[in-house]
Amino acid sequence: MTGHTGFKGSWLALWLHRLGAAVHGYSLDPLGSPAMFEVAGVRQLLASDFRADLADLERVKASFAVAQPEVIFHLAAQPLVRESYRDPIGTLATNVMGTAHVLEAARCTSSVRAVVVVTTDKVYENRESHDAYRESDSLGGHDPYSASKAAAEIVAASYRSSFFSSSLRPAHIATVRAGNVIGGGDWATDRLVPDCMRAFARRESVHLRFPRAVRPWQHVTEPLAGYLQLASRLLSTDGAAFAKAWNFGPDSSAEVTVGEVADHVAALWGDGACIVHEPSDANPHEAGLLQLDSGLARTALLWKPRWALLQALERTVSWQRAWLRGEDMAAFSMGQIGNYEAAA
Repeated sequence: MTGHTGFKGSWLALWLHRLGAAVHGYSLDPLGSPAMFEVAGVRQLLASDFRADLADLERVKASFAVAQPEVIFHLAAQPLVRESYRDPIGTLATNVMGTAHVLEAARCTSSVRAVVVVTTDKVYENRESHDAYRESDSLGGHDPYSASKAAAEIVAASYRSSFFSSSLRPAHIATVRAGNVIGGGDWATDRLVPDCMRAFARRESVHLRFPRAVRPWQHVTEPLAGYLQLASRLLSTDGAAFAKAWNFGPDSSAEVTVGEVADHVAALWGDGACIVHEPSDANPHEAGLLQLDSGLARTALLWKPRWALLQALERTVSWQRAWLRGEDMAAFSMGQIGNYEAAA
């Protein structure tokens, strides 16, 4: 795995360990404290833990040579739209060339049989349309983050066609595009639900810059379940048929506005939590409407969302409350993964 010290990567590392995998990680140190990686004790579950930048191709290659991975999940990224406006060059370097370095290392490692490259729902050329985006729709990117992830998709497609499409190199590469992921253990700034819970814990109000923006919200376990199912199919005898782009988005009932989600989180939190809606044209551009069509994953992988939006928000708030109470968050997180599996 790359990005195993991040929020989403930590959850995937826990789940892979639960499934019996030997998990090797390559990442920078966790960004800030607290961090899901530390709070949930992910470090103790790893077979190896490399700390280096994706910009260092030789270090990436060396980590692959040690781990001899069969499956690669590439999650490491600069994941924030607003940060990409502050540091566009760094965002492009990490998300585009970082992806190229991972794929180049995979090309040089004979043990690799499957690669899952994680991008985003924001890779599409956003027409602000009410039609949900399909994998065949045009790529684009208004902001540097979206553009970097669309470029990562093109890099992955190029490596798949150039180096991994012959019988001499049978590894299979797929890319995955998920919606706005929520869940316990996310303390990143400029993300709605973490910003809300951080403010509520301090008894401060939350001011929304894009309250009417529509996003496809989903609990972190939803797309991760899809990534795991996809990796399994990439390893199968007909894996080449699954080496392409995939959407993993929520049901249309979970495609609601930022304001509605914030209000739900405030209601679940209680204790006088307050939301202030104050849209402003002074903020950097972000897409106002974004919806995914996950029909391909539903039919070809038999994947489907299991938790409704309110269930996802309730589990996110309950995780944060458990952490504030000082509970064992490794066990609590594994329990939520078990609950998700049981919901099938």
